[in-house]
Amino acid sequence: MYTINDLYDLEHTLAKDYLSQFTYPWEALKGIKDMIIDLGSRLDPEEYTEVSEHVWVHKTAKVFPTAYLGAPCIIGPNTEVRHCAFIRSSALVGADCVVGNSCELKNVILFDHVQTPHYNYVGDSILGYYSHMGAGSVTSNVKSDKTLVVVHHGDEAIETGMKKFGAMLGNHVEVGCNSVLNPGTVIGVNSRVYPTSCVRGEVPANSIWKNDGRIADIK
Repeated sequence: MYTINDLYDLEHTLAKDYLSQFTYPWEALKGIKDMIIDLGSRLDPEEYTEVSEHVWVHKTAKVFPTAYLGAPCIIGPNTEVRHCAFIRSSALVGADCVVGNSCELKNVILFDHVQTPHYNYVGDSILGYYSHMGAGSVTSNVKSDKTLVVVHHGDEAIETGMKKFGAMLGNHVEVGCNSVLNPGTVIGVNSRVYPTSCVRGEVPANSIWKNDGRIADIK
């Protein structure tokens, strides 16, 4: 469940060719900035406006006047970037997305139809097609002891070699309000996280993470 092909539908992101180079999604985090700059330089100027250096916004997107767009970033078709959103840098935001009020994005790929609508922090993460972060839910991307992030799969520990690594959300993942996804969290497709959860490690596909950390199958 950890591979890019297990988690994502690459037909729903401009990063398709870039992500296809890798096996595991976290391997793509280090190159997101350069990928966006290269991709942006090749976008059709009939569809995208470069509103400032290395900041491209689709002509059908709606960016509210108090939003901040840091370079490099790409904002896709029909996407809304709402009041006081803070796109810090290195964000590829797909089509039909919502980046809501007081949300912060940094070094991320958001596939099409992703919603981060209210008070979310998403850093060093990849959010799959139709995934949704409930109000106040965040990705924690640095461990408290500042050691390198490890991805846990049962008794197996996969070394990533990265200090900053938030979460990998597969397609159609629902994260409940005020939840924290700890560094190295991987959530499989069609899974859900209960509100106010503190999630660590893996959540298999088609599962529910409950508040006490129990995982149940979706019936």
